Amino acid sequence: MLPGQIDLNDLIVFGAVVEAGGFTAAAGRLGVAPAKVSVEVARLESQLGVALFTRTTRRVAPTEAGHALHARCAPLLHQLQAAIDTVHAPTAALTGSLRITAPIDLGSQSVAPALSRFAALHPTLAIDLRSADRIADLVAEGIDVAIRMGWLRDSSLRAVKLGEFDQYIVAAPAYLARAGMPSVPEDLAALDWVAMTRLPAPLTWTLTGSGGERRTVQMRSRIKADSAGALRAMLCHGAGIGMLDQYSVADDLATGQLVRVLPGWQAERGGTYAVLPPGRHTGRNAQAFVAFYRDYLQQA
Repeated sequence: MLPGQIDLNDLIVFGAVVEAGGFTAAAGRLGVAPAKVSVEVARLESQLGVALFTRTTRRVAPTEAGHALHARCAPLLHQLQAAIDTVHAPTAALTGSLRITAPIDLGSQSVAPALSRFAALHPTLAIDLRSADRIADLVAEGIDVAIRMGWLRDSSLRAVKLGEFDQYIVAAPAYLARAGMPSVPEDLAALDWVAMTRLPAPLTWTLTGSGGERRTVQMRSRIKADSAGALRAMLCHGAGIGMLDQYSVADDLATGQLVRVLPGWQAERGGTYAVLPPGRHTGRNAQAFVAFYRDYLQQA
């Protein structure tokens, strides 16, 4: 290698260490020995003349120079891989890796089952599902596809709408026996609303009736939750009344553990989206999964 030249593989290994959070985790992702990862990172640092990581016995963290290099290189590496994928034989088997992030509840309800079927169809593809309710940095964390539910506010995101879902007002029969069954939207304001704190306006809801009339109701809330799973558990145990997506409560409505309230009034429908990293190209692996998951949701 000529002086001043950088091995592209060293940059790929460097990016894997940043995104995986350590040498051993990066080695597992890349399918190589940890010693090889250490050697290639050390070689890159030597060629650049800067330390890219601070190393202790417990953790590895990027230095300021490491952060700067990753911020510049990660989008370029993703674009390079996407460019290669676009000319790859369409019938060739999917190989390499696919990193997906999804909210915890959605991940367990549908993304994980869909990925299980997808993995069976593509046995040479390594799949990494990261379930978290926070919004991931797709570029910094090396995410290929983020599955999100709700309403996308950021117009700069590259998003593919996969479907829509209804939102239901639900409560446990025991709670409704104590508090009374509401007959009009305004009745909700006097009940114990269990709020989802991750929503932009968890206490203000606009409902549309069967005749098209719209009512906006301001709820009061003593109890709050930050995930659909926690909110559902509280409602099932009689904490109050609340709003959940149709998927989260399907089984509880079928068994009678929860009851739908004001079924003649509809909240705004939400969307299920596949969000992709910025750039013009989408890799074959991500394209294949997005198409597969869209069909999976339509058949569910």
